Amino acid sequence: MKIGIACDHAGFTHKDNLKNYLIQKGYLVQDFGCFSEESVDYPDFAHELAKSVLKKKNDLGIQFCGTGNGINMSANKHKGIRSALCWNTHIAEQSRLHNNANILTMPARHLNWNEVKNIVDVFLKTKFEGGRHEIRVKKINIL
Repeated sequence: MKIGIACDHAGFTHKDNLKNYLIQKGYLVQDFGCFSEESVDYPDFAHELAKSVLKKKNDLGIQFCGTGNGINMSANKHKGIRSALCWNTHIAEQSRLHNNANILTMPARHLNWNEVKNIVDVFLKTKFEGGRHEIRVKKINIL
């Protein structure tokens, strides 16, 4: 499985740790940045990640910013992206089971490294349930 990752300056440490963690677990990882803790604009990175998921260059995406809100909103501007803001494993699981989320967004300033790993593990192992949820997911895009 190929995973794209992205962040702003607030998420840099978690993103870098996650990159190494995913590689050790055997995932192919494409890093869209950012590449330091210098202040950057999160939409620049969210848009590149979202485009890669839409073009099937990455199977799923994972991204961080301080609260997760800004980078999540940016990714969700792309038709076909279902980016889910998750701060615990239950939300991550439900986002895949019921919403077929294709990008996981996390609030870097509100999670420790162990929480991040647990959320990512659940998100990546959970498959979309389909069924009645398929009908609902198809209704998300309006354009």
